[in-house]
Amino acid sequence: MVKRVAQYPINELFLNRWSPRAMSGESISDEQLMTLFEAARWAPSSFNNQPWRFIYAKRTTQFWEAIFNLLVPFNQSWCKNAAVLVVVASRNTFAWNDKPARTHSFDTGSAWENLALQASLMGLVAHGMEGFDYEKARIELKIPENYTIEAMLAIGKPGKKEDLPKELQEREEKSDRNPVASFIFEGMFKEVK
Repeated sequence: MVKRVAQYPINELFLNRWSPRAMSGESISDEQLMTLFEAARWAPSSFNNQPWRFIYAKRTTQFWEAIFNLLVPFNQSWCKNAAVLVVVASRNTFAWNDKPARTHSFDTGSAWENLALQASLMGLVAHGMEGFDYEKARIELKIPENYTIEAMLAIGKPGKKEDLPKELQEREEKSDRNPVASFIFEGMFKEVK
């Protein structure tokens, strides 16, 4: 297991959050799910536009199959044990004047991070992914053209890595991060290899 070590002092919350794939298959309560969405609600956004939209399905409902079938087979192999699947979209324009909102994706990413951190605090798994059919999602979930489909999330209770497909078991550990110096630049951009 990789030991995560911060280069500078930060709250342990950031080091403890990660995106496991192993989930138990158990349901989570509506209160737990709404708590995650409540955390997302408080994310910052340009002009307080709050462009994020979360379309979800609990595994025990009629909506599960439609969202599950959007996933590529690789993601289906482990998402089958998620309690909830979520498609995340963001409105491309401001609600109050319908003009382009350039930071809609940035703001929606902040909402996802709030959700992910809240899940970590609650001892839940929240794993974001891009491996699904975006156009089929737009059609099946009736997402209007003025929204960008951003990602999918799998949410659930932690499971055992031994229950994952063999090829995923060895990848089921916290990963390290690039050093701060690789992504900050004083004054002007520099390409870092």
